[in-house]
Amino acid sequence: MGHQNQQMISYAITGAIVAIVLFFRMRRLTQERRLKLEWMWIMPTLMVAAMIALFLQFPPHGSDWAWLGAVFAVGAAIGWMRGKLIPISIDPETHFLNTKPSPAALLFLLGLFVVRFALRAYLESQASALHISIGLLTDGFVVLAVGLFAVSRVEMALRAWGLLKAARAAKAAA
Repeated sequence: MGHQNQQMISYAITGAIVAIVLFFRMRRLTQERRLKLEWMWIMPTLMVAAMIALFLQFPPHGSDWAWLGAVFAVGAAIGWMRGKLIPISIDPETHFLNTKPSPAALLFLLGLFVVRFALRAYLESQASALHISIGLLTDGFVVLAVGLFAVSRVEMALRAWGLLKAARAAKAAA
């Protein structure tokens, strides 16, 4: 089987997985879920640990660090915007935090996935001409994902803490 066929099969499988995940996520868009503030640190911590493990196994060299820093900054900025798209509410009586998946945040992630997919395909085909190593390309996508998902959680946690603090202050003043 040729490389082109394997690549097309890989794209088809990835597309099918994304379609299935989106189908189930879209069905739950109307359901409000409890936001457990005390657990929000776990995913970013695991992602940073995985990124560090990757860097320990395959350490970037020289100017690669500057590129990865820039990619992280882009991921963090996108993550901050994504976090702001996710609505958070608080029950004034119980102080339970709730979140509802945002269609805008989901479409934002889908758009980002499409851009990443196209960019990856382009960069992999042009990596040697652009003098980019495949290792740096992989590290870049990992760093982008960590910046995006970790910072979106940070933004949500900060906003949730603010809502909780305001609700407690209002309850104490009453």
